[in-house]
Amino acid sequence: MTNERYTSLIAIGLVAMSMASTTQAQTATGATTTPVSRPFVPGERLSYDVYFGAIKVGTGSMEVRGIDTVRGRPAYHTAFSLTGGIPFYKVDDVFESWFATDDLASLRFNQDQNEGTKERQHRYEIYPERRTYDDLSDQEPEQPSVADPLDDGSFVYFVRTVPLEVGRTYEFQRYFKPDRNPVTIRVERRERVKVPAGTFDAIVIQPVIKTKGVFSESGHAELWISDDDRRVILQMKSQLSFGSLDLYLTNIQRP
Repeated sequence: MTNERYTSLIAIGLVAMSMASTTQAQTATGATTTPVSRPFVPGERLSYDVYFGAIKVGTGSMEVRGIDTVRGRPAYHTAFSLTGGIPFYKVDDVFESWFATDDLASLRFNQDQNEGTKERQHRYEIYPERRTYDDLSDQEPEQPSVADPLDDGSFVYFVRTVPLEVGRTYEFQRYFKPDRNPVTIRVERRERVKVPAGTFDAIVIQPVIKTKGVFSESGHAELWISDDDRRVILQMKSQLSFGSLDLYLTNIQRP
């Protein structure tokens, strides 16, 4: 396995973790201009260690940086960061999302990826009112999207607002790029789990998405979500053909 493939899988797995952790449940759309009660709050930061087998290969974090205004709408500003890699091949990625405080619809999504010698940037403007999105990084016209769109970053925050019933399988059509839909979520069980951040009651889910990465149809990966009012992602475990890619919560910071 090449260094590039090795570290790219780490990045893809972490981002897919956010993307896949959701259900088809819908949140109520309101006309309020201030956030309703949510499990997450501005100032929250979740930190993780990333392992390939028994070797620590990086760290990650998810944080709610604040509430901004995007085209006149109050929006949560969140960021997912990943740093690490192996000798001679480093990863430094940041994914930022802005999604409306009332219905959580995605409004803006930025990707900044520095992996080895490659640098990639994407700037997406997403327009829920007309079901389109625009990749400002190219010269293409607006592309069709979906109703109530969600991007990679906003998915994980959406799932924290809805119940997950053990034994049920959910499908949804809300990813902002239509060809990535549907995503399937199987809610498998409840169990108690110990991570560096502590011991928690958890709901275990298995996501399946249209990708060749960790959550592909041919793979097997599980996510542990805390079974409490915070609903944070506690750990991820995946079994790949060449080893395991695991992620563990190390710290929770809240205002």
